[in-house]
Amino acid sequence: MKTPLFAVTLSALALTLSACGLTEPNAPAASGGDGQISVSSTSEACDLSVTEVGSGNLAFRVKNEGTEVTEFYLYAEDGLRIVGEIENIGPGLTRDLVVRATAGDYVTACKPGMVGQGIRNAFTVTESGEDLGITGVDAADIEAAETQYAAYVRDQSQELVDATGDFLKAWTSGDDDLARRLYPTARQHWERIETVAESFGDLDPKMDLREADLEPGQEWTGWHRIEKDLWPPATGYVPLTAAERQPFADDLMANTEVLQERVQTETYTVSDIGNGAKGLLDEVAAGKITGEEDIWSHTDLYDFQANVDGARVAYEGIKPLLDVKDAALSTDIGERFDALQELLDGHRTAEGGFVFYDTVEQPQRKLLSDAVNALGEPLSKMTGAIIL
Repeated sequence: MKTPLFAVTLSALALTLSACGLTEPNAPAASGGDGQISVSSTSEACDLSVTEVGSGNLAFRVKNEGTEVTEFYLYAEDGLRIVGEIENIGPGLTRDLVVRATAGDYVTACKPGMVGQGIRNAFTVTESGEDLGITGVDAADIEAAETQYAAYVRDQSQELVDATGDFLKAWTSGDDDLARRLYPTARQHWERIETVAESFGDLDPKMDLREADLEPGQEWTGWHRIEKDLWPPATGYVPLTAAERQPFADDLMANTEVLQERVQTETYTVSDIGNGAKGLLDEVAAGKITGEEDIWSHTDLYDFQANVDGARVAYEGIKPLLDVKDAALSTDIGERFDALQELLDGHRTAEGGFVFYDTVEQPQRKLLSDAVNALGEPLSKMTGAIIL
């Protein structure tokens, strides 16, 4: 049996606690699932009310009691594979994460300042005997959705290898005009499966780290290091020589091939697919809307479109299940995808690409942001509507 990407069948559901019948803010975690785990995040600590619970539906209520924006992660036993996360929790705010967990060892982490490895703790889920299957839907539809999504990820990873190779060949040969044209289209294959790539915790920092997120002494490699060399700032930057470019190209190509190799044996549950869709939309809200993703090239709209592409593929794959469990929600999500796509299409060039994001005025950015938020709210309910 292949091991699912997100640690056996554990899945993160971005739902409110009330949706699971959990309304008391400080209710203790139950021994057999359906329990609430309180998490207090500060600059020095990540305190959980319990660190061992029974398998089933688990609800993490994360309160930021520090002074910096924080994040909360649930990792697999290896401390690398992300199985659930909550981002951008401001000081004084509380966010909820519901997971359906099988027995096993996990790692929790709070990341004050949203940097580094975070403050980590061991977390154990024991066997409670609770059935974690999906009820009320055809098993054949479940299998089809999971099989099709795995094939999609493998296809995109192969396309990423091929497109990255062409891009790097242009860059290392000194054909910067061609490299600039290939940069945004090659990256789209990465962005369509970004949450899958990010779940391998060792690859994302090497391949997609932005300069603003570097820690002291950390080596900067990957797409955005090359981006800066192709679109250098007007002052204070020394372009890389041909000899200096080659190691960065070799490193990005090698890591791309590692990603492609790893996804060949990965499988994905319905929960993984649904939460991945929401995660891709969160990527849009966190970096593409603000223009922080491709700060040198301003090709953010290509990444934006690719994240939406990946989220929509995920939604459409499990749509037959959602149509059965919550037809109204399914319709709402589909309509909001259409509305967002219509806005994105309004920023296309005559050649079918996208305008540079620094030419998009603030009112138009606000419309895009509103459409992302309007889609994100029902999309966050999708996995729970199917699983619970």
